[in-house]
Amino acid sequence: MSPMLYQAYQNTMDLTAPLRSGAASAMAYLKMFPEGIPDKVFGRVSAALEMISRTSLTYARPDYDIQPVMVGNRECAVVEEVPFATPFGSLLHFKKEGAPEQPKVLLVAPMSGHFATLLRGTVQTLLQDHDVYITDWKNPRDIPLNQGRFGLDEYTEHLITFMDQLGPKSHMVAVCQPSVSALAACAIMSEDNHRARPASLTLMAGPIDTRIQPTKVNEFAKSKPLKWFEDNLIQYVPVQCKGAFRKVYPGFIQVTAFVSMNLDRHVKSHKDLMEHLAKGEIEKAETIKTFYDEYFAVMDLPAEFYIDTIRDVFQEHLLPQGKLTYKGRTVNPGSIRKMGLMTVEGEKDDICSIGQTLAAQDLCIGVRAYRKVHHMQAGVGHYGVFSGRKWNSEIYPLLRDFIHVNS
Repeated sequence: MSPMLYQAYQNTMDLTAPLRSGAASAMAYLKMFPEGIPDKVFGRVSAALEMISRTSLTYARPDYDIQPVMVGNRECAVVEEVPFATPFGSLLHFKKEGAPEQPKVLLVAPMSGHFATLLRGTVQTLLQDHDVYITDWKNPRDIPLNQGRFGLDEYTEHLITFMDQLGPKSHMVAVCQPSVSALAACAIMSEDNHRARPASLTLMAGPIDTRIQPTKVNEFAKSKPLKWFEDNLIQYVPVQCKGAFRKVYPGFIQVTAFVSMNLDRHVKSHKDLMEHLAKGEIEKAETIKTFYDEYFAVMDLPAEFYIDTIRDVFQEHLLPQGKLTYKGRTVNPGSIRKMGLMTVEGEKDDICSIGQTLAAQDLCIGVRAYRKVHHMQAGVGHYGVFSGRKWNSEIYPLLRDFIHVNS
């Protein structure tokens, strides 16, 4: 694959931008016509124009749009603030106005092609009983090349730094991919007797040991040599961007791969969207549009982080073998003490199968048995572990109680 593919893609998007903006303008004119004109006249034209206007990805982070939350019998407004930031990510605080003191929680978001806003539902739920912070990662295509590299070590370093900002007796909840770095950060902090080492660590659907019941994702990562990933998936950020010439795994390639895994479903969703728009079924159309507005808001991955993860986590399985290092130091999960450990898995998870996250329990031999909790949620896939009905009604109450017991 040509390393200039990303540049060609960006050029194409720039050239076709007038077509999309023109379609949006035409839609605005159509809305000026009187109501009551038959659907067959304008409905499908308007729907087609809107579909054209949506034929692009966005590289800007969507809003979190966190709603006021009930704390006890009081409704508290939520205000976003950034107490600490680096060129690669911000420590974003969802501050509740007038709320009593509650356990501080760092929600560690994956760096896997989408923004941390993918966890807005997780945040909304956690805010009921916790003082919530999140790792709000920035898009590498917007980070100048002179800011340096960002690999697995740098990711882990950010978690340690962010926990230091939260202070003692705080808690860490890692969702999916960052479970490896979260466990590494806790091991290093415990070994150093760091003042802000977490009071508890929760790992949700994370690839601690991908040798256990490998999924198709795991098998693909092992099916080719590392050089293949470097040669075929790594691109240079286009010259139009602030991060020009930075090496990344582009978001448009990632989302193409995601869509291809369930192509029939996505095609059907867009056919349904077209029909809903044509018939004026606004509420049904908005549900689909909201999903795809988030799904097609994509984030590039720093090349170093992507390659480190493929090699260390999915090909060589360094953490469960006791060979993972952080800045030259061996990461020893057995050094974790005086900390609660909770692992959560989904019965139908086809990205991180049952047993892969549970493996952390065996690695953390220094954690007392009575401070270990494992939960396998029946009937949910990967995303159901941290979002949706069963997350809210069955998983979250267990997590809430676990955090409060360890506070």
